[in-house]
Amino acid sequence: MKFNFDELTERRGTASVKWDNDSDKDILPLWVADMDFRTAPAVTEALLRRVESGIFGYVKVPDAYYEALVRWFDTRHGWHIDRDRVIYTSGVVPALSAIIKALVKPGEGVIIQTPAYNCFFSSVRNNKAVMVENKLKRVDTGDSFHYEIDFEDLERCASDPNVRLLLLCNPQNPTGRIWTREELQRVREICARHDVRVVSDEIHCELVHEGFEFIPYATIDPSAVVCCSPSKAFNTAGLQIANIVCPDADVQAKIDRAINDNEVCDVNPFGVVGLMAAYNEGGEWLDALNLYLDGNYKYLRERFRNELPNLKVCDSEATYLSWVDITPLGIGSEELEEKLKVTAKVHINGGLMYGDDNYIRINYACPRARLAEALDRLIPHLVRN
Repeated sequence: MKFNFDELTERRGTASVKWDNDSDKDILPLWVADMDFRTAPAVTEALLRRVESGIFGYVKVPDAYYEALVRWFDTRHGWHIDRDRVIYTSGVVPALSAIIKALVKPGEGVIIQTPAYNCFFSSVRNNKAVMVENKLKRVDTGDSFHYEIDFEDLERCASDPNVRLLLLCNPQNPTGRIWTREELQRVREICARHDVRVVSDEIHCELVHEGFEFIPYATIDPSAVVCCSPSKAFNTAGLQIANIVCPDADVQAKIDRAINDNEVCDVNPFGVVGLMAAYNEGGEWLDALNLYLDGNYKYLRERFRNELPNLKVCDSEATYLSWVDITPLGIGSEELEEKLKVTAKVHINGGLMYGDDNYIRINYACPRARLAEALDRLIPHLVRN
């Protein structure tokens, strides 16, 4: 089946956070992590059928929901989920907050590997826990670079008796790393040695570049708590559905209590229907999407390599988010973000919110013609800075 990812969808004026946040309507948004592609046709068709009922009361999550979830991860990733250990909720961020609330007392430590998704910081802070920073190691490789886990420092962080959790991002946002089996095994060994539980955010697990493979952390460490959702891969964040997979009944009960305390225990019927359609019928669309995103990533890299060789682009293995070193420009990321909105009419993310002011994050999940236009605008202004 042919899917048209080149379609220039019109999102402005649709109450879109991505497109309607900026008052200047000429700005092209390459910032917040949602895509400018229509979701899989199977998802749209299932939602339309649900709309036809005309009744949108409280939803009882059916057995078919759990069956779709279990089958998807079993067949696509070789990870068997026990349906009795699943808690559904409205999103991965509410899930992370509830998990920290359930498993970490105020004043206890949570390890975050930086640069990191900005809501990791707020989830720790809002639950009055203490952030313990395990900085990822930048490794330069010619005209590019990638990140690795600093295991020596992770050992130091985990050995603190006040530390209770490690928030693992797999694949990693914003760097695009997919952790290897060997790396995940070392994470497990260190955390097990110091009685630190791993919570793995795997919301980007379906968005994998050509030649790479995602390894579910729970296949390495059955004691982990895992958060997952179809929202990034199928562009359905607004449907607000996610799942927490717990290792045992005791941990599940604690997290379930926190989910209820935080009042994020109810989901909407469209999220339930959307997940089932995505996981039951969306595989072919997702495969095509990943090929298109891989092409966009390579296009962006080539443009930077040829036209902005002083600005290195991080090697990426997953997601649709590019991490770019702006150190040679001599300007902070937040200042550059605001400046580019005015001069280039492009909105990117400054890296300070992820823990490093020397980088910017660019979302390339859009039709290639739109990405080309955005880069045509950006590049001259990055050259001049």
